[in-house]
Amino acid sequence: MEVLYTTTGSATGGRDGHAATADGSLDVKLTAPKELGGPGGEGTNPEQLFACGYSACFLGAMQFVGGQEGIKVPAETRVTATVSLGKRDDGQGFAIGVDLSVELPGVESADAEKLVEKAHVVCPYSYATQGNIDVTTTLA
Repeated sequence: MEVLYTTTGSATGGRDGHAATADGSLDVKLTAPKELGGPGGEGTNPEQLFACGYSACFLGAMQFVGGQEGIKVPAETRVTATVSLGKRDDGQGFAIGVDLSVELPGVESADAEKLVEKAHVVCPYSYATQGNIDVTTTLA
């Protein structure tokens, strides 16, 4: 792999702690959701961070593909990632699943499908999760 960018982040306290990037651009309180036995309320959790990261990365991949394919990706385009956390079927731990909803206003259906299909090839989140977690994609 030819490295183009590197960043560093760390966490303390697990799901009820704190996470930050080394450069200080992200600094968040972590709070476990009530559904996982935590207090809920203020703070974020790893699944929310993953949902935001995957959404942004996938949209960036669609923009990259759009540039290569000559398909304009409108500024109003939105990718929403819904991340679910659950028990693995083997009983050994936990797993996540992702539903991506893609809104491409004004883009022809065939072009939208092409963008989404090729973005899954380009997006590092899609590549990293391929075969590891269930990812579904819906064009809204």
